[in-house]
Amino acid sequence: MTSAVMPTYARFDLEFDRGEGCYLYTVDGRRFLDFTSGIAVNALGHAHPHLVKTLQEQAGKLWHVSNLYRIPDQERLAERLVAHSFADYAFFCNSGAEALECGIKMARKHFYDKGQTEKYRVICADGSFHGRTLATISAGGSAKVKKGFDPLVDAFDHVPFGNMNELRNAITPQTAAILVEPIQGEGGIQVGQLDYLRALRETADEFGILLHYDEVQCGIGRTGKLFAYEWAGKAAPDIISLAKGLGGGFPVGACLATADAASGMTAGAHGTTFGGNPLAMATANAVLDVVLGDGFLDHVDRTARALWDQLTDLQKRYPTVIEQVRGAGLMLGLKCVVDSGKFIATMMDNQMLAVGAADNVVRLLPPLIMGEAEAEQAMAALEATCKTLAAEA
Repeated sequence: MTSAVMPTYARFDLEFDRGEGCYLYTVDGRRFLDFTSGIAVNALGHAHPHLVKTLQEQAGKLWHVSNLYRIPDQERLAERLVAHSFADYAFFCNSGAEALECGIKMARKHFYDKGQTEKYRVICADGSFHGRTLATISAGGSAKVKKGFDPLVDAFDHVPFGNMNELRNAITPQTAAILVEPIQGEGGIQVGQLDYLRALRETADEFGILLHYDEVQCGIGRTGKLFAYEWAGKAAPDIISLAKGLGGGFPVGACLATADAASGMTAGAHGTTFGGNPLAMATANAVLDVVLGDGFLDHVDRTARALWDQLTDLQKRYPTVIEQVRGAGLMLGLKCVVDSGKFIATMMDNQMLAVGAADNVVRLLPPLIMGEAEAEQAMAALEATCKTLAAEA
């Protein structure tokens, strides 16, 4: 392959022509079961009729006016997200990294405006991934994404994911916030235990610092609730960053916060040119129409539990191929014994797509609309993959 596109991605030699539901079709007519969902973006699959109709109607009316003026769909989306969360306010941007940047800046401004200018540092977890900007790679725990970009932003302290003793020991008078993914995606589908999330909340309250969740990948229904933190009960954050599934394939990010956390975010404190434009807001509202519809999240939960049982059975039958099944909801990981890249390539031979992650894990991120037929096809493809790799092991 030759291309004028900057070679920052190791792409598969596949070219898709169209998508429909849980399937992608190549230009030469092959059909693939998509358990990648554009890395958890296509929450409602491909070409969902409600999203297509909504976007087409909005495209014929108004694309962009900037944030100099009121955008009714932006106000409506903010009100809906606030009504279904801990938050009082929403800021809209274009991506997950921007949503994280907003939250990091918000924590600093919160304490700056209170006269506590020494509080600017953020405690993060090893293995986390928060984006590709300079601040978010500094916040992330991966040496792979930081390599070659020194000096990094000196504002982040890292502790082991899930270890409250080390986190508490890392808190200093300079600490402004704790930033954690309830479920680490890029880090290998590492699930934060519910007690861990509750302890994060209690610790943030005890030390008077802010709790910031990164639900860019695990939010918007992927775990069977609108937000992953909801499974933990009294563990709501002060700030949460969202993107991916929020737009169902259209670029949208959001940072939600309590009024107290956002107290410093006054006019001129932060901004965006494209974020929250009418196209993005119409599409995100359409996503919420479906995700918040009667029975949708229950469907995700039921489907996920059934898939988990089948994957666990598969692991038991092929222990030389799969070491462990991880995850929550429809955010699942197969920790491989064999090379995870080889596993994904063999899945592709069986007309199924997945995405890799750290710790030799294969991520399964199907559209949330998947049903029994797609689950049956997925398990057949995974069975064939395991059978091939077990024979080679």
